[in-house]
Amino acid sequence: MPEREAIKQFVRDALAERLNAGHPLEPALPSASQASFALDETVKHVITEFDLRGVADGGRLLIREDAIITPSAQDVIRDRRIEVERRIKRSASGKNRLVAIGADHGGFEMKEKLKSLLDELGYRYRDFGTHSADAVDYPDVAHAVARAVADGVCDLGVIIDGAGIGSCIAANKVPGVRAALCYDEATARNSREHNYANVLTLGGRMISAEQMRLIVKAWAETPEGEARHGKRVAKIMAIERQYSK
Repeated sequence: MPEREAIKQFVRDALAERLNAGHPLEPALPSASQASFALDETVKHVITEFDLRGVADGGRLLIREDAIITPSAQDVIRDRRIEVERRIKRSASGKNRLVAIGADHGGFEMKEKLKSLLDELGYRYRDFGTHSADAVDYPDVAHAVARAVADGVCDLGVIIDGAGIGSCIAANKVPGVRAALCYDEATARNSREHNYANVLTLGGRMISAEQMRLIVKAWAETPEGEARHGKRVAKIMAIERQYSK
């Protein structure tokens, strides 16, 4: 068997084994077949008829609390029985936000310190694991946190692995997630203001506990930027939809 085919078969066997065995994190979230992803247009301030092209009849549309829906878009929503859900836009330091947190073994120790920081700042959180320093696969944790944010179960997410790179890549595979790997306060603020990042990833072995505190605080307390930034983020989301059909 050629090397490339051998690798493909190995991946297929590994996926089948994982699906048959299940995973401890899976009960916390609905399965892919049960999930009903809404079209997320929370980056836009105005919803037009054009924006509804990707919503199925009877589907769900997620928009920001203060979004304006044009008359023509309202007609389409009514005729196609589209369910509109407005996501509450909380203040920059909204203490009522629920944060999904997770880490692999490389970020476990820092995740526990993150909990203390969130307690200090007054934020609520939901821990998706891992719960020890034993080795686990970071894509599983990143997927769980990203799904919680994409489904609206949590408002924001923070994922920590050894370098922060793998979790960022995995989280960004989930529709509606905009994950950013940040390594200082400047990138943290920029990811929120310019990119509307809703998931933060960190490298537990790359930064100190004090750096983590500064980054998370800056990230959580920076609001999404002006409409000109949202317009660009909307183009990012349009690219996502183009390849998820």
